[in-house]
Amino acid sequence: MIRVVILGSGNVAQHLYTAFYDQKMVEIVQCYNRKGMPLHPDQKENTITKELPSLEKADIYILAVSDDAINMISKQLPFKDRLVVHTSGSVPMHGLDNSNRRGVFYPLQTFSKDKMVDFSAVPFCLEAEKNEDARLLKELASLLSEKTYQISSKQRNVLHVSAVFVNNFTNYLFSIGNDICNEHDIPFEILHPLIQETAKKIITVQPDQAQTGPAVRNDTETIERHLKILSNSSQKEIYETLTKAIQSKYGKEL
Repeated sequence: MIRVVILGSGNVAQHLYTAFYDQKMVEIVQCYNRKGMPLHPDQKENTITKELPSLEKADIYILAVSDDAINMISKQLPFKDRLVVHTSGSVPMHGLDNSNRRGVFYPLQTFSKDKMVDFSAVPFCLEAEKNEDARLLKELASLLSEKTYQISSKQRNVLHVSAVFVNNFTNYLFSIGNDICNEHDIPFEILHPLIQETAKKIITVQPDQAQTGPAVRNDTETIERHLKILSNSSQKEIYETLTKAIQSKYGKEL
């Protein structure tokens, strides 16, 4: 049985609680957040605290808090030489205070409040200072997912940059597509199959090989027609920037 304390109240904390809740080999000893709010509808009130000095003993303390709060909270923990990990993609392991054994338990996924997550498909990027702690983190992550990786802080930061491109930036582009459709009274749902096929394709085909569109074809007439349709200057700038970037990569010029 792995005894876990979860610190935080955001999306990652709530999803981890839900994922661990049904695991027979995990006991969620306690949860901490400043408001003393539950992370799950069935959570018992006596397992919630808003006082760090009241934290109970556990095998792993998971700091699922904002990046800015990781160091501060780790310094305030009322014990020493216990395994404390954070869930951040960009904060190095040494961002944790060194009064405890340090590690990282990073689920590489986007988490939204009302969207269930299938953790069996989520990669866990793990890091620890000591081998026995690394084994314990792998054991815990393996209860949720078969995809566990020993990833250094440097590698994880690179992964986080890549994740911003493939997730955050693409989602922003989806929002632009949605805005353009709304502006012209077109249902955005017409594009859903295209979005799904694009995402599925790069699982089996390298992104470079999957690239299509007027930019890679150097179809200047279509590009000009598109630019005339766009009335928003920001959208037009993004279109031109991405078009030039694609053409630069694939050896085409406007």
